[in-house]
Amino acid sequence: DLEREKQRLQNVLATGKDVVEHQVKQTLVQTKEEELAETDRFEEHMSLLVNEVQERREFQAEMEALGQGKKYQRIILTEISQKMREMEIIDKKRSEEVRESMTKDSPGGNNSNPCD
Repeated sequence: DLEREKQRLQNVLATGKDVVEHQVKQTLVQTKEEELAETDRFEEHMSLLVNEVQERREFQAEMEALGQGKKYQRIILTEISQKMREMEIIDKKRSEEVRESMTKDSPGGNNSNPCD
């Protein structure tokens, strides 16, 4: 686009900076902010699951105190197991995302030699 290139060159001559550079920096800042928001959602979700597990354990303790522990034990253990599995899945997914992010950010990809 000839007109766009003229405008870009005018900006370079006038300001000494290329507008594209500013847009790239702005995009990087926006990407980092999105990553932080994603981390917050991840932490929030994990915290919620931990709270749910704790609630199940408290309920089990209450039922045991009332003499009904055996009646609910299997159900509660199953629910706790499901919540733990959810946390493992989330953690695994998050670890993969972090690993991919680190690989993209590092120069040369993942060519590091652990023996160096």
